[in-house]
Amino acid sequence: MPDYVPVDAVQSVADLLRPEVATRMTRLIQGINPGAGISRFSRAIVQQYGLDRLGYHFENGTQADCFVRYEQAHARREWYVVPLWHPQFLHHSHRIRPLDEPLGLLGGQDDATLIVSEPFARDMPAALLEELNRLSPGNEVISELDHSICRDGMSALQAADAWLARSVAL
Repeated sequence: MPDYVPVDAVQSVADLLRPEVATRMTRLIQGINPGAGISRFSRAIVQQYGLDRLGYHFENGTQADCFVRYEQAHARREWYVVPLWHPQFLHHSHRIRPLDEPLGLLGGQDDATLIVSEPFARDMPAALLEELNRLSPGNEVISELDHSICRDGMSALQAADAWLARSVAL
């Protein structure tokens, strides 16, 4: 939920059913591909909370469809629900708050984790592997890097170098 929607008006998924909220909400919930977990969970939420009875509907699309729809709705200050995950670049450029979801259909929040393939790790110097094991950037940093790549047009290496330069300066 965009941060400009008051928490006292919409704090949980169930609040979307309240008449004074439903009249303000955009009913389209734009998702991504049908096989994504967030898409499956979102469809279940629409049905199990009875949101479909008020005209809310989840539509699959590309990631670009989802992101552009959010950015357009945000620019118009619409009351809008977006099924997002962490880490993700929109969290870097917008303040988006999660809705309480008492049924637990979303399963929880993801956390960014660094992984290295075993064959690649075998060829890395031990000191570098130790340094990578200590590195724990978290969702906020990965969202920032994702924004640098997806919206600022940087390569992954450019984004990492820029982030490292800012981090060292702090």
